[in-house]
Amino acid sequence: MPTAPLPLEFTPEVAAETAPLRARLARTMPDVEWPVHAPYIAAIRRLARERGAVILAHNYQTPEIFHGVADYVGDSLGLAQRAAASDAEVIVQCGVHFMAETSKILAPEKRVLIPDLEAGCSLAESITGADVRLLRERYPGVPVVTYVNTSADVKAESDICCTSANAVEVVESLGAERVIFLPDEYLGRYVASRTDVDLILWKGHCEVHERFTPEEVRSMRRFDPKLYVLAHPECPPEVLAEADYVGSTSGMIGEIGRSGAARVVLITECSMSDNVAAAHPAVEFVRPCNLCPHMKRNTLSAIRRSLETGSHEVHVDPALAQPARRAIERMLEL
Repeated sequence: MPTAPLPLEFTPEVAAETAPLRARLARTMPDVEWPVHAPYIAAIRRLARERGAVILAHNYQTPEIFHGVADYVGDSLGLAQRAAASDAEVIVQCGVHFMAETSKILAPEKRVLIPDLEAGCSLAESITGADVRLLRERYPGVPVVTYVNTSADVKAESDICCTSANAVEVVESLGAERVIFLPDEYLGRYVASRTDVDLILWKGHCEVHERFTPEEVRSMRRFDPKLYVLAHPECPPEVLAEADYVGSTSGMIGEIGRSGAARVVLITECSMSDNVAAAHPAVEFVRPCNLCPHMKRNTLSAIRRSLETGSHEVHVDPALAQPARRAIERMLEL
C-alpha cells in the first residue's frame, strides 16, 4: 500500500504565491485553515503544469478545491464537455465516479484520473444497465431518458440523456406519449409536473437532497420572511413546493444574480453556497449543511497524490462507451 505524501510547509514563498486567492476566499475560509491548504494548492498547481493536466471540479467541491486548484468548475455535464474540448492530455476529475466516466466517454483519447475511486453516488448506484433492459421488456417501444447522473452501463442502454436543466425539453423532444425516465424519482416528478408526457419513474434518490424537508424551509422563512429559497429538483416535491426557484446547480447560480435578493438559501449540497458566495459578496447565504460524503472524498492531498502517481485512472469499456456517447450527443444536439 503506497505511503501518504508528507505534509507540506507554509513558507513565505507559498504565502506570496497564494495571496490573491486568499483574498478571494476571505468570506468562506477562516484564517487558521489557510496555512494548511495553501501549500497543497501551490504544489498541485505546479504539478498540473508539469503533467500537462487540467483539473475539473464540480460545484459541490470544497472551496479550497473549487477556487484553489480547479481550471474549470461546473455541473457534471459541463465538466465532461470541458474535458472533451481541452487540449490537455490528462484530466483530473474532482467529482464522483460517474462524472469521470462521462469525461472519458466524451474524451476517450485522454487519460482521466479521479483522486479517490470510492467517490461514488447513491443515485447512480440505484440502477444498473440490467434494470434498464428489464424495463424495456416490460414497456416495449417506450423510449428511455436517462439522467447524466448515471453509470456508463446505464447510459449505454438509454435512448437519450438529460440534465436537471434540460430534462423537460429532452422528454418533450421525443414526441412520445409515454417515456421511461431514470433514475431520480423526485426529478422525474418535477418533470412530470411540467409536461403532459406520461413518465414511468424509478425510485432512485440522491442521499443529500432527499434529506431536506419542507419543515426546514418553513422554519427558515419564519426567521426571515424575505429569504429567497432556491432548490434543486432532486429534492422531494414537498420541498420544491416551498421554494421560490427550482433549478439545476447552474440555474441556481444564475438566478442568484437575477433575483437581486439580499439573503438566499440554496437547498442543495452545502459546499455550493461557499463556492458561490465568493462571486456575490453583497449576498448573505444561509447554509443548511447537508454534505455529500462521496464528493468530500476528494481532498487536496488526494489530488496531489493523483497527479504525482497517475492514480486512479478511469476506463470505460468501448462496447459501453459508444452507445453511451450516442445518448449524450443526442441530448447535446438539442
